[in-house]
Amino acid sequence: MSRLCCQFQVLGPVQTNCYFLYREDTKECVIVDPADEPERIQRFVEEKGLTPQAILVTHGHFDHIGAINPIRGQYKIPVYAAEAEKETFGDDRINLSAQMGGSREKTKIDHWLKDGQTITLLDQEVRCILTPGHTVGGMCYYFPAAGILFSGDTLFQESVGRTDFPGGSMQQIIHSIREKLFVLPDAVQVYPGHGLMTSIKNEKMFNPFAVE
Repeated sequence: MSRLCCQFQVLGPVQTNCYFLYREDTKECVIVDPADEPERIQRFVEEKGLTPQAILVTHGHFDHIGAINPIRGQYKIPVYAAEAEKETFGDDRINLSAQMGGSREKTKIDHWLKDGQTITLLDQEVRCILTPGHTVGGMCYYFPAAGILFSGDTLFQESVGRTDFPGGSMQQIIHSIREKLFVLPDAVQVYPGHGLMTSIKNEKMFNPFAVE
């Protein structure tokens, strides 16, 4: 099995992490949360010699979806997101784009995912884990063979995502983290939507919001 590599760019007005997960041998790539600045994303792809295969979206807030449409158009690749997040994608008030000075072009999702569904990307299994709390349909993507989790705005390094936006719930986000993410192996590397990388082990030990 080919080794996966992960790099990222920090994009947009609220410094969102956009990840590039790619096979070391073929350079086939999955883009996670193309947040903004599509020209920077395209330049990174070209400089690294990557071949995008798909876009994974952790949730529908404006700062995670701004470059989806141009990147999809450029590379003709499908977009995946949680079925439970349909309303967030479709409502400018819920996805906060209206508060940022006007509505954005509607984001088209090609494949709506259910909690617990398994898909295959980069010749590896991807487990789709619904983690409501930051939004109703926030979804984390777990690559078990690589030991990688993309946690969006659910789990941060020793913190959690905000729950004061429409559809947010502190009770739900804590439940999502404890019951769905902390059951993963300690060694899993966590790549969050903002800030620094962490691990399941570190968060089980030191996250003040999620430690019982």
